[in-house]
Amino acid sequence: MLTLVLVVILAALVFEFINGFHDTANSIATVVATKVLAPGWAVALAAVMNLIGALTGTAVAATIATGIVNTEVVDASSQVILCALLGGIVWNLITWWKGLPSSSSHALIGGLCGAALAAAHNNWDALIWSQHAGSWFKNKGLLWKVFVPMITSPIAGFILGVLMMLLLWAIIAGMSRAGGMLRRLARPRWVNAFFGKAQIASAAYMGYAHGHNDAQKTMGIIALTLFGAQQGGVLNDLPSWLSFLHPDPAASGADVALWIVLTCAVVMAAGTASGGWKIIKTLGHKMVKLHPIHGFAAEVSSATILTAAAHFGMPVSTTHSISTAIMGVGYAKNPKALKVSVIERIVWAWILTIPAAGGIAWLMLKGLEVMGWA
Repeated sequence: MLTLVLVVILAALVFEFINGFHDTANSIATVVATKVLAPGWAVALAAVMNLIGALTGTAVAATIATGIVNTEVVDASSQVILCALLGGIVWNLITWWKGLPSSSSHALIGGLCGAALAAAHNNWDALIWSQHAGSWFKNKGLLWKVFVPMITSPIAGFILGVLMMLLLWAIIAGMSRAGGMLRRLARPRWVNAFFGKAQIASAAYMGYAHGHNDAQKTMGIIALTLFGAQQGGVLNDLPSWLSFLHPDPAASGADVALWIVLTCAVVMAAGTASGGWKIIKTLGHKMVKLHPIHGFAAEVSSATILTAAAHFGMPVSTTHSISTAIMGVGYAKNPKALKVSVIERIVWAWILTIPAAGGIAWLMLKGLEVMGWA
């Protein structure tokens, strides 16, 4: 059983690596599309900022570890977590192969829900739907931490993208009317030059926000695995070189050990450094033609949503926020410039991700049960 726990941790890190290269596009697509940074430099920037972001919080990790499924379901079965991860990994690879910017976050959550349902013999009480804790942002469960943000974050991304562009244009228009030096700085050549440099900062902010929110999800999975293994007695009598696997017994899976944080941060950064060029092409080129000012607006809008969501422990999709921010920027620029067919494909990937990853995980666990391995 200890070997299985180690295999699950390895699978979690594989998911984190895939998350890195699958979602690389989310943090660098616009800065590459606007030709502000060459792809290699953009990936390096995203990798470094992903690493920094992953080291700066654990609220989302706590949600994944204790706020999505009942821990009793996984206490004695690491196979549940393994199938959850494999469900997310398989769906991520399918969408990466098709060049669709689907959500790694929702793939993981879907996999976790599907595997938990299979382990509980389709008893829906295995899932935490809603637990009230006074304020809405303190509530636990799929309703408050997954479904509400899943609906509101894309809407917020679109609206914030539109508003950011309108604000920037209003500032530029005001400078044009002011005359003198300000009027010269409002000319397209100077505007492109300024936002070309500003977009480096916004891309760094986006990379940080991605690491701050996304890397924590795998941290939560590993913490959940170790807590379940400890409850099942699997971690009794560990050899001294594996003593670091023991979670804090008082934490109930919510406290994330430093070694988990560091490992997930480094693995995500490594995955980011490997790139994800198909998705970059979809986000950065196929939806709408971008200039530096548009890339800056989209990245600042998306990163702000991700950072705020991470503060409240909400595993929000980086893909959803940046995609809709780009749509909002494109809409403000010219509503007719948006390529509806591409947007439809992305929306369908969003809709299908949780049930598809959940279905894959459910089938995998049932397959293990048939073979007597679970």
